[in-house]
Amino acid sequence: MENAEEEIQVVKEEEPSPKLGAKSVKTKVPEIEVHLFRRGKGPVDVFKSTLGGWDRDQLEVLDILDKYGFKSLYAFNTQSGRGVPVRFNPKNGRSLLTYTDGSVVYIDGEPKDSLIKPITRTIFGLAVLAVLLAVFVKETPEWFKKSNFLGNLS
Repeated sequence: MENAEEEIQVVKEEEPSPKLGAKSVKTKVPEIEVHLFRRGKGPVDVFKSTLGGWDRDQLEVLDILDKYGFKSLYAFNTQSGRGVPVRFNPKNGRSLLTYTDGSVVYIDGEPKDSLIKPITRTIFGLAVLAVLLAVFVKETPEWFKKSNFLGNLS
């Protein structure tokens, strides 16, 4: 037993102590402040975004599009409104224009189109077509009689 306790004490004494003069180097990641608008209304969100790319001077446009559900981004001015589109490389999702660290950027986003409208229009169009066929055909189709769509037609 005593040998085990002595070994533990020896191991504790052999642990390296932290260096007193050790320095750690931290590099500052370039960031910009983004004021994000949706169709000119807002701001929807104000956030800091890190700059990417080899020179750390490009905005991560694809990340913003995905996060907020936009199909496109535009430069924005609170007095004059929407400006030119923010172009980006489709391969890496970074802006083609460069930005400097600490910049404040105003961006307006165009939301993605909803699939509910086209689907609803299609279903409504098919229903109107079925009713028109049933009304203007001399004999009412058998499937229309069985469907009980407009009540009992007999």
